[in-house]
Amino acid sequence: MSQRTPYEEAIALLARREYTRSELEERLLRHEHAPEEVTALLDRLAADGFQSDARFVEHFVRSRIARLQGPRKISAELAGRGIEREMIAQALEESEADWTSLAAEALERRFDGPGDDMKARAKRQRFLASRGFDGQQCSSALRQAWPS
Repeated sequence: MSQRTPYEEAIALLARREYTRSELEERLLRHEHAPEEVTALLDRLAADGFQSDARFVEHFVRSRIARLQGPRKISAELAGRGIEREMIAQALEESEADWTSLAAEALERRFDGPGDDMKARAKRQRFLASRGFDGQQCSSALRQAWPS
C-alpha cells in the first residue's frame, strides 16, 4: 500500500470538513511530510480556493451562534485553531449577533425561571460565563429572559 502524497492527504482531509491553515499544516506535518513541501501545498490550496481561513471562520462563527455560544468562547476556540485576532474580531462584528438575546435564549432553554435567591442567580451567571458571555451580557440577559 503506497503512502499518500501531501496533496492527496490534504484533499482527503478537506473533503470531510473545513480546516484552518494551521490545523491542516499540523496534520500534514504529523504524517511526516517535509515542512517546505507542506508550506508550498498550503499556499496552492489557498490560491485554488480549497482552503480558506476566512471561510472557516465564517462557518465556525455561524455554527457557534446557532449553538447559543458567546463571543468569548467563540474567540478562544478560533484562537486555539490558529486564527489571527483581527480576523476573529472582524468575523464576530460581521455576524451582527445580538449577544444579549442569545444569552437570554440560552437561559430560557436551560432554566425554568430566574430563581429565588442570589445562589440561583449566580448559577445562571456561571452558566452564561461558561458559554462565553461577558458580565454585562449575563446581567442584561437575566433581565431580558425573565422581566419582572
